[in-house]
Parts: sequence; C-alpha cells; structure tokens
Amino acid sequence: MTVRNQHLLREFNRVDERVTRWMARSGVTLLRISMGIIFVWFGALKLIPSLSPAETLIRETITFVPMALFLPLLAIWEILIGVGFITGKFMRAAILLLFLQMPGTLSPVLLRPDLVFTTFPFVLTIEGQYIVKNLVLISAALVIGATVRGGGLISDPLQRRGLSDAEQ
Repeated sequence: MTVRNQHLLREFNRVDERVTRWMARSGVTLLRISMGIIFVWFGALKLIPSLSPAETLIRETITFVPMALFLPLLAIWEILIGVGFITGKFMRAAILLLFLQMPGTLSPVLLRPDLVFTTFPFVLTIEGQYIVKNLVLISAALVIGATVRGGGLISDPLQRRGLSDAEQ
C-alpha cells in the first residue's frame, strides 16, 4: 500500500469514526422523535373523518365496536404515544401504550386477510404494506425502550467489549 493510500485510509477512518460517534450519540433521540411525529400525525388524521388512509381498513376490520367512539379514542391514544416519544417524558408509558395498540394494528392480518394480501402470503396490498411497516415501529420501540434507564448506543467496538483505554 502506498503512502498516499495509507493516508487516505487513515483519513477515511477518522471521518468514519467521527460520523459513527455522531450516529451513536444522536440516533436514538432522532428515532424517538421520528416515532413521535409518525404517531401524532397518523393519530391526528384519525380525528378528522375520512382523512386517515387507515380509516377504511379500521372500519372494515373492527366491526364489533362503534366507530364514533373507537376512532377518536384510537386517535387520542396514538397522539399520546407520539407526544411521549417526542418529549421523551413518560417513555415507559408511551412504549406500553404502543405495545398495547399494536395487536389491534396487526389484527387485519388475521381478521381480514383479504384486505391485506392480493396473493397470500407474499403479495401485500397497500393496506398490507401499511400494516407490515409496523414491524419497524415495534423494533424501534424496543431499541428506544432499551435506553430508558439511561443507556445508549456505543460506536467503539473496544468500549463495547468493556476494554478501557489502558487495555487497548
């Protein structure tokens, strides 16, 4: 390897370490705020009749409860989850509300697969895609939940293994 290539590699690694440290420092916070925006936004849409893209799916799946009561309650529930994520306050409660809400969100897969799949079990409708994206929200909530006691992401593999600077 030439001296120039060694220099470029060192420079790349320096920049890469800096970017990775920033991602570790900021990632969970940005994930939390992004989750909050999604929940506030989608919840608020449910407060205005016919504005939420999920309303038809909800109406056709949850037929055993009065929609005049259910949709506003669901909207407020989602907004509360979102506000919890955005503010970072009451995170345990916000995550609990999210996990209590998710079975209902995923219920069309079992209750109305005809609305979720065009070809079972692989080809999803737009509504099915809307539902499956919730797997990312569930995973994100798990990552955020892992930090509620003050933990965070670590970008340094040596630090991750518990090695101090003296041991490196």
